[in-house]
Order: sequence, then structure tokens, then C-alpha cells
Amino acid sequence: MHIRVITPITTHGYSPLDGFREYVDAATVLSQVELDHGPASIECEFDEMLAAPATVARAIAAEREGVDAVVIDCMGDPGLQAAREAVQIPVLGPCEACMHVAAMMGQAFSVLTVLDTTSPGFVKRARVYGVADRLASVRSVNIPVLSLKGDHSPVLAALTEQAVQVVRDDGAHVIIFGCTGMKGLAGALGAELAAQGYGGVPVIDPMPTTLRMAEAFAKVGIQHSRRTYHTPPRKRIDGYSFLGL
Repeated sequence: MHIRVITPITTHGYSPLDGFREYVDAATVLSQVELDHGPASIECEFDEMLAAPATVARAIAAEREGVDAVVIDCMGDPGLQAAREAVQIPVLGPCEACMHVAAMMGQAFSVLTVLDTTSPGFVKRARVYGVADRLASVRSVNIPVLSLKGDHSPVLAALTEQAVQVVRDDGAHVIIFGCTGMKGLAGALGAELAAQGYGGVPVIDPMPTTLRMAEAFAKVGIQHSRRTYHTPPRKRIDGYSFLGL
């Protein structure tokens, strides 16, 4: 089995491939690509729009290379719906995947994201994904995406502060990280919550969760429905030669 991670930004090395290997089976082949066209990071819907075309192009290339499933390494799910139209293999976005997992794990969930500029997108996606009534809140830690790397202490402190508030004040029973760059901090945040009297609240780390789902989909042969994701009609496309269509 071969899973392709598409990191939909142009900042080289932001999410090293080695950081994902522990989340898949030893026999699973894992590969990763970034973008040549798009934003340095994704922190608003404008960034998501810029990332979408090249993300779709990477999904098309993955299918042609024989990859079994694709995971988009961003909670904005840029290009997700279009990529599903363009290819036959499963394409998973961590926001959609984790919102549905959170809805199974508790009656209400909150998203802890990077900046306020990303918050409206989560509210919109919760509606699109059919779980708006389970979204308790979206709160930000006010740390830009590219600043999440390095010393995790300030990131964890900010996450803990907001996590306590979403559980205590907003009614969250489950927490989702709103950026895949927060990878690896779920256990530490759960421990901090427990230490402050808020134990038993699941913290969902997007990429580990979504990678495992991608493996499962590929293993059992689940594909997205062509009744929902229709193959795009063949027509002239100007200015997008990098799509490889």
C-alpha cells in the first residue's frame, strides 16, 4: 500500500516525511510532496484558494504513479472536493475526517486553530460536512503556522489556555487541532487538561488520525462516490498546464 501526503504549501521541509512514518503500518509505503505553486503557509481562505490548483495537480500525479490514497496535509482541506472529482483513488482532508471522528467521540467538539483568520473557514466546513450542530466553538492560539515549529513550550501553553476555555466555557467534549503543524502535541495537551481537572477529553491530532483512515480506506477498497464527485468534463483549460490534464 502506498499513501501520498500532499503538504499544500511552498515552504520546503515544513512537515518532514519522517514525522509521519510512526502513524502508519511498517509495510505501508509513505511518500510526500509539497507545492511549486501556492502560498508559503495557509492561514485564510485566500491562501486555500491559492493552494487548491497545485494540490489537485499533485493528486492527479499521485494516481498516475500508482498511489493508493492521498492525504492533504492541511486543516483547510484545500482542493479536496476538486481532487476527488479528478481522481479515482481516495483523497482525504483532515478537517473533514477529524470533524466526523470528533462527532463520534463526543456530543460537541471545539477546534483550536492558529489565527482568527482561519476561524470562519472551520465554521463553514462544519456546515458543509454536516456537523455544524456539533461544533461548540473555534478558538485561536494566535500563533502563525510557520511559528509552530521549534520550541513547543509556548505552543502547548497557548493550546492549554484555550483548551481549558473550550471545555469549561464552550461545552466542548472533544478537541481538534486546527492545524496539522500542531502534530505530536495531543498527548501533552490531554495531560495538561487532566492536571487542571478536565480529564477524559479526547484531543484529535489531524494527521495521525487521517493517515490511519487513508490506510483503512485503501485496504478495504472504499472510494468516493461518482454520484457525488463527477468526473470533470473534458474541455480546454487555459493557464493550468501544470495540472497535467
